[in-house]
Amino acid sequence: MVSPSAAVAALVVSLVSMAAAANARFTATRWTPAHATFYGDETAAETMGGACGYGNLFATGYGTDTAALSSTLFRDGAGCGTCYQIRCVGTPSCYRGSPVITVTATNLCPPNWALDSNNGGWCNPPRTHFDLSKPAFMKMAQWRAGIVPVMYRRVPCVRKGGLRFALQGNPYWLLAYVMNVAGAGDVGEMWVRGGGRAGWIRMSHNWGAAYQAFAQLGGKPLSFKLTSYTTRQTVVATNVAPASWCLGLTYQARVNFS
Repeated sequence: MVSPSAAVAALVVSLVSMAAAANARFTATRWTPAHATFYGDETAAETMGGACGYGNLFATGYGTDTAALSSTLFRDGAGCGTCYQIRCVGTPSCYRGSPVITVTATNLCPPNWALDSNNGGWCNPPRTHFDLSKPAFMKMAQWRAGIVPVMYRRVPCVRKGGLRFALQGNPYWLLAYVMNVAGAGDVGEMWVRGGGRAGWIRMSHNWGAAYQAFAQLGGKPLSFKLTSYTTRQTVVATNVAPASWCLGLTYQARVNFS
């Protein structure tokens, strides 16, 4: 039989753990060496879409300060939305003063096993590599260099407004792309609820920044619960989409990660 004092102690530990998770804030990591290249041209047209599923990066608020991550950082989509500071180092191609750029992960740089990891297969595991948009690359180094050594660190994502959910699917299947994620920038778990008294339905990870639920949720207001992959902070976005929600539209919550 558990003593009253032991039960109280266990309850205190549980409450402290819950409070820590609720108040978790992502802080910048240490600077680490890597390499960076770029893809596309000055228009950044080739960066639109991408493995995270953000679509038109201008329309979704990410612009041209973006990066495709090697699979070591991409982590099957868990790296989508994460933010990094990067600076060019150790080569004459770096701009004077080694300016720091900040980018958001929006795409995957896939491995190329036909090329050696040190001679063209820059994104082959276990390499940590950033394939930047050309406009982002040109903020820190001369583009003619092609590839440059860098120092990088992951930083909190600063976003305006709440989480955004782009809804796709059909009457029996809901696919939600999560965007504008602040804090750690990532999502590790997600649930959906149709209506105020309904239970939470756990959504499975589809790919990139997309989560799915096989359920009939039409005609019901949608709420979402999300947990950060990195900090384990959980936020609840209540009644994000009204009962009249439609596929193909994006809905914005009033909450975001810290």
